[in-house]
Amino acid sequence: MPSWPTEPVYIGKSTQRVDGPEKVTGEARYSSDIHNEGWIYGMILRSQWPNAKIHSIDLSAARNVPGIKAAIKVRDDEFVAHYYGQELAAVAGTSKQACIDALLLIKVDATDIAFVVSEETAINPDSSRVFPDFPNIGEPKVRENGEVDKAFAQSAVTVEGLYATQIQMHHCLETHGNTAHQQGDNLTVWASTQGVFSVRDGLASNLELPQNKVRVISDYMGGGFGSKFGPGVEGVLVSRLTQKTGLPVKLMLPRYDEAKAVGNRPSSFQKIRMGADADGKIIAFELNSFGTSGFTSGPSTAGGGGRAGFPSPYLYNIPNTRVRQAGVAVNTGSSRAFRAPGHPQASFGMESIMDEMAARLNMDPLDFRLKNDTHDSLPAEIRRKEWKIAAESFGWKEKYNPPGSSKGTIKKGIGLAGGTWGGGGRGTQAECQINSDGSVELRCGTQDLGTGTRTLMAIIAAEIFGLKPGQITARLGDTLFPPSGGSGGSTTAASVSPAIYDICHNALKELGEVSGMEDPTGNQWFAACRKIGIQPLIVQGRWQEGLSSRGVGGVQMAEVEVDTETGFIKLNKVLCVQDCGLVVNKLATESQANGGVIMGVGYALYEERIMDSLSGVVLNPNFENYKLPGAQDMPEIEIILMEMPERGVIGIGEPVTIPTAAAIANAVANAIGARVPTLPITPDKVLAALGKVPNKPADSLAGNWGDFDQKLNWSQYSPTQEEGGGH
Repeated sequence: MPSWPTEPVYIGKSTQRVDGPEKVTGEARYSSDIHNEGWIYGMILRSQWPNAKIHSIDLSAARNVPGIKAAIKVRDDEFVAHYYGQELAAVAGTSKQACIDALLLIKVDATDIAFVVSEETAINPDSSRVFPDFPNIGEPKVRENGEVDKAFAQSAVTVEGLYATQIQMHHCLETHGNTAHQQGDNLTVWASTQGVFSVRDGLASNLELPQNKVRVISDYMGGGFGSKFGPGVEGVLVSRLTQKTGLPVKLMLPRYDEAKAVGNRPSSFQKIRMGADADGKIIAFELNSFGTSGFTSGPSTAGGGGRAGFPSPYLYNIPNTRVRQAGVAVNTGSSRAFRAPGHPQASFGMESIMDEMAARLNMDPLDFRLKNDTHDSLPAEIRRKEWKIAAESFGWKEKYNPPGSSKGTIKKGIGLAGGTWGGGGRGTQAECQINSDGSVELRCGTQDLGTGTRTLMAIIAAEIFGLKPGQITARLGDTLFPPSGGSGGSTTAASVSPAIYDICHNALKELGEVSGMEDPTGNQWFAACRKIGIQPLIVQGRWQEGLSSRGVGGVQMAEVEVDTETGFIKLNKVLCVQDCGLVVNKLATESQANGGVIMGVGYALYEERIMDSLSGVVLNPNFENYKLPGAQDMPEIEIILMEMPERGVIGIGEPVTIPTAAAIANAVANAIGARVPTLPITPDKVLAALGKVPNKPADSLAGNWGDFDQKLNWSQYSPTQEEGGGH
């Protein structure tokens, strides 16, 4: 069984990124920077109706605009455009203005259809239907374990809560888009993507091309967060435009289109009931929830939990559980995977009700969690250790006071929450080229989202060869290189690292045979390489079992000050204790942890898509009015990495963002003695929780969805018996 070095020189230390100079000097070429000779612009015409039957699209006037080289429809038959912003047609021209003029001249014959963009409205039986023959809310997925009703009857204490999480938009700094160029039978696409091979396969399928005729390149890309795995409609359209024109076409979406059509984190509306015995052991749990992933491709995907589902019960060991989850179709752009899909919603609902139960039992919330976080899974075992590490570093026992007991106008509070994630590695391949001058080039068809994958590859090779990371050239982001999977689910580091380990050890073996040296590393490297000769040494390798693993635990604690006169929340500190297995680059690992916490802060306090129910339009589509946390909003962030090198490499991108919002929400509730049950937690909601202003109807969970489980009669659906519930 292969194993990582026990006394590493570079692995586990902090290494500056090898591509840092290219990024800070502007030499790094992102997909949005590609300007092939003779390139032209591409633009998309989108539906101006939130729901409409499209009878015909007339492109004749658009094609006559000076500078326009091509105009195409998304589809030729009649169809229904189900949301404002759905793609209808596309043009390619020699200037932006020509494209804009052409889009204005496209004639669309359409018939308006009634629509709905609010989940709370969509679940009402008399609401407009997204699919005429099917209700908006689908048949729920029902899971039951144990004897739930009996357990609730035996509970010494029962609590119930209503919680909701918002639609969060990806808003990648580099928007979705591609530059495409068809030359002869070969299509090359420079894509802003998390998966060069998944984009290649998607384009080959849509355009009916052989895979070997499609090349996808992504040298650098400016963020994806789960929204950039496939080519998207925009990728197919730009490829069709280059096929039509024979010219390179660049189509990058404007920020407004990002808000409409390329993904979001689904919402959740959760009604949770929990029962515990007198000793504080949870014995019963029930969740009824729904949420929207926006417009889905058909009624079968609108319900049954769909993409609006999430793991539940989350984290804690509960013997009797009943979970009902349903998806809701609405006339908005659909969701896509978003950093730790489902888990932030699960953590917020579960950790909120945990604090409510702890308060009813007069227990310290930390003690309550330690009593109930008792799964025999490895993440739970790790998390139990992390709770104690966090409590000592944070000073939990010294700082904790019962909810609402803080004195004065500015009230202080602390909160905590936990998370778990899978991660793990898979079948990545790679190759290594060693030249007679001693230079080394690694090639792998993965991609670097900005997480430092190039540097990770260089560190591992430098460690094994006895060189410095700066002496290694790491190339990636090209379907001509050995295949790798998409960068998602915190699987990239755990997939790529073992493959680089394998090729480097294979290369050392061959270099030793060529040079006649038993150990050609370090000081012997260049002498050994001179024996290679004219033809470079090229060695293949692949992912190896035993060098990576999956399943992590993580906990966070937050400290806030809440102004009870203005509702303003000042976030003072977030402590993150995170399992990360073997750390390859400590600097990048801490950076990922900081980024995950920052994203969680945005989810907790600021970010929310706002829809206009009258027009179906996104009202806050850009960085001017979609609030993201800025530098002045940042708390002190303390990162404690729980290193476990014996576990091998585990990804860290996803799990760190999971518990942040829940920990902040619990800190706010601890400070003011009242819970704000909906994200984001804004000043008006704080004042409403304190009874100083009335609740807005959209924020009132006692309104039209509070009794949705009874209204929808979900008890008629038969459960599926499952052991243990979701964790």
